[in-house]
Amino acid sequence: MQKRNFHPWLIVLLVILLLGGWGISTYNSLAKESQQVDAAASQVQNVMQRRYDLVPNLVNSVKGSMQQEQKVFGQIADARKSYNTASSGTAKNKANNELDQSVGTLINVINEKYPDLKSNENVQTLMTQLEGSENRISVERKRYNTAVEKYNQSVVTFPKNIFANMMGLGKKPYFKADTKAQEAPQVDLTTDSSSTSGK
Repeated sequence: MQKRNFHPWLIVLLVILLLGGWGISTYNSLAKESQQVDAAASQVQNVMQRRYDLVPNLVNSVKGSMQQEQKVFGQIADARKSYNTASSGTAKNKANNELDQSVGTLINVINEKYPDLKSNENVQTLMTQLEGSENRISVERKRYNTAVEKYNQSVVTFPKNIFANMMGLGKKPYFKADTKAQEAPQVDLTTDSSSTSGK
């Protein structure tokens, strides 16, 4: 009789231990993947910060030779201010898209209207560094989305999804480019030119 009573408790204990072990393993796995997503997001912020820090160097290098382009410089200043005051990752991404567009406009203006300035070694170096920063941002965003994809697959796949729902672990958002980022920056300085000529 004692033997019969002992076996059910042993089975229950083993089941509890197995479920507990599985739960710990699942939680640790999801926690690691979540940390990888956070690390990838942080790296995106790092490379965007590098671009943010390079922009004033380019502006200062060309501003004295581009007196007519105050509109562009104002757009860049506003975009940098928005980036600096953004408090969330989503807001940072939005502000970075605005900075991309305004810097792209400046580079287009330099290429189209200031060929002598474009050939300046310092200006050319800064433009190359900004282009490199943009490539880095693209690479890190892709890595972030890959980490998010792996994490989200774990969160929605059975049986991990049961545990994830119990622990309140939801899916993480993918990085999505601003719709304006798909448009080429427009160089429209007619307003500035007309206002300057009228003075």
